[in-house]
Amino acid sequence: MERNVEKMLNRVSVAFISIGTVIMVIMILQTPKTCISPEAPSKSHTHFPRSTCDSSPRQHLPLPKKNARMWSSKAWKLRLSSFSSYFVRFRDLGFLQNHTKALCLSAGAGHAPMALSQIGLSDVTAVELVESLPLVRRADPHNLPFFDGVFDFAFTAHLAEALFPWRFVAEMERTVRRGGLCLVAVDECGGDDVKDIARLFLNSKLVDMANVTLEGSKMTSLLLKVQESPA
Repeated sequence: MERNVEKMLNRVSVAFISIGTVIMVIMILQTPKTCISPEAPSKSHTHFPRSTCDSSPRQHLPLPKKNARMWSSKAWKLRLSSFSSYFVRFRDLGFLQNHTKALCLSAGAGHAPMALSQIGLSDVTAVELVESLPLVRRADPHNLPFFDGVFDFAFTAHLAEALFPWRFVAEMERTVRRGGLCLVAVDECGGDDVKDIARLFLNSKLVDMANVTLEGSKMTSLLLKVQESPA
């Protein structure tokens, strides 16, 4: 009896193995059907591949057209308007003039330098670790490729993100002339936090502080004047 059961189990095992082998062979030999049928695309989507199997490279958008599309977007305009409103206050207070030579550090895609140009400044330089031409050139804010005292004004809204804040601030002060201005925007704070930030500027004196809204966030704005002689 046991021998008959053993023979039956062996036959069942062989049958399952055979079926599994056949299925595997069929799967290997069968042509994949994962591609979307290459139907004729509509006129509004002619820049997309004809099918998911189309491996031909897409045409890259020229930089001027790419920038024009980005700068005309609602998101860009909102952020630009926020920076423009922020800088207008300093222009109205007499801290910024059309001839002011300005530097923006950690400028991102370029909202701040564009806003400064928009309110009338004719000489604006912006740097970031990743360039965004033509508004922002590539440079390390911790090691700026500029001579001492070549700018009248320096701005950043990303001091808190600096790897070495003291070095970042030192480069701001080094490249701004004596009597020039350093402007920083940080997360909203007050009291001791403001004093700690101001202490990073070894050669500058705090001349203005205000709570502002920038890019939809509540922030604290600190304006410091580089001293005529080191403090």
